[in-house]
Amino acid sequence: MMGMENNTVFNISVCLIGFVVLLVHIINILLKKKKRKDEKALLIFFLFTAFHFALYSAFTLIKTLAAVHSDAFIMGFYTAFYISNNLEVFLFFLYAMAYLSLPKKSKRPFEIINLVLFFALITADIVNIFTHMFFYASNGEYQRAPAMILSQGYQFVMLALVFLQTVLNKRLSIREKLAFAFYCFLPLVAIILQNAFKGYAIAYLSIIVATEILFVFLSVEKNLALAKEEEKNKDAQIRVMLSQIQPHFIYNSLSAISTLIPIHPEKAQKALDDFTEYLRLNLSTLTEQRLIPFEDELRHIKTFVALEELRFPDRIKVEYHLELSDFNVPPLSVQPLVENALKHGVLKKVEGGTVILSAKEEEEGIVIEVKDDGVGFSMDDVDFSANEHFGLQNIQYRIQKMCGGSLTINSHPGEGTKATVFLPK
Repeated sequence: MMGMENNTVFNISVCLIGFVVLLVHIINILLKKKKRKDEKALLIFFLFTAFHFALYSAFTLIKTLAAVHSDAFIMGFYTAFYISNNLEVFLFFLYAMAYLSLPKKSKRPFEIINLVLFFALITADIVNIFTHMFFYASNGEYQRAPAMILSQGYQFVMLALVFLQTVLNKRLSIREKLAFAFYCFLPLVAIILQNAFKGYAIAYLSIIVATEILFVFLSVEKNLALAKEEEKNKDAQIRVMLSQIQPHFIYNSLSAISTLIPIHPEKAQKALDDFTEYLRLNLSTLTEQRLIPFEDELRHIKTFVALEELRFPDRIKVEYHLELSDFNVPPLSVQPLVENALKHGVLKKVEGGTVILSAKEEEEGIVIEVKDDGVGFSMDDVDFSANEHFGLQNIQYRIQKMCGGSLTINSHPGEGTKATVFLPK
């Protein structure tokens, strides 16, 4: 870089360092097999920022080495440069919104403000080619106009809004708030300093530092959250295992089989086979971390029902209204619902009742219903977040985590209960 001025060497070096650093992060994100929604937005943000650094470096080299002194070249590049600055903040805002996962109603006003200001400033940047209200070119040199600071109004407003959204968000940790705060404030401070040290791309240097803090802090936070979630999953798996293999159920089933042996040895043999199959399916399913075919879950359900029918032959009836069965479900997501319907629904009635298991395909996904005509309960009297309803909490958690689905419970005293599982396509 011999023959170049100090500020030119500084600017090119900063941009090249920034490009390499961002390239490493981009590769890191691309190599991840499963990306979060916010990581996809972060990838787009990083890709454009890397392009921004490369564009500025290319312009500086062409201008310096080729000794370009064309007013048109200067106006063309700096117009693209101003638009790129705004577009970078636009993408950062989208990343922040994806990371925060705000409800649609909450983020809608900010999205409108973002779009209106963005297009207003982009239009102003283009109009500047003719009006020179932000900058102009004279003898091949970039010259600032008195209103230049207004060209960065969009950046100031949106970075301030992101800062307020993150710092006031109670769900974010201190690390997360600091990460966003650094990215929002460092470039703003750099822009002010850059007005004092003309010719030096201090804003780009601040972006590199802020980007590193953002990436490192948020990566650490997500890794900690992932570790906690894995620990929660392990704890949940143990608790489900204990809740599913209940001693009283084993004792009652074996007692019923023992009673059958001298009277109906063939039925006793069939019941013992069902009991063995039930235990085997429970143990194998509990260790499964992936979705399983619904046919496997259905076999588990029918095995359990057969054992219950052995104990209560005249009090329970289970009907299967299945329009389809060729789909996957989280393990132990439907069988416990049938078990609940029998134990807490129909068997609480002296005369017993009926449980209907149905599955149908709708436009947006698959709907599985477990409906009983048991005693039912008042929805206002039940706190599903309480420990005694851990089984339902775990089912809901695994359905949402493994396939983005949902579980809803609806019940009325004396009318029965309906549990609905929705699995999106």
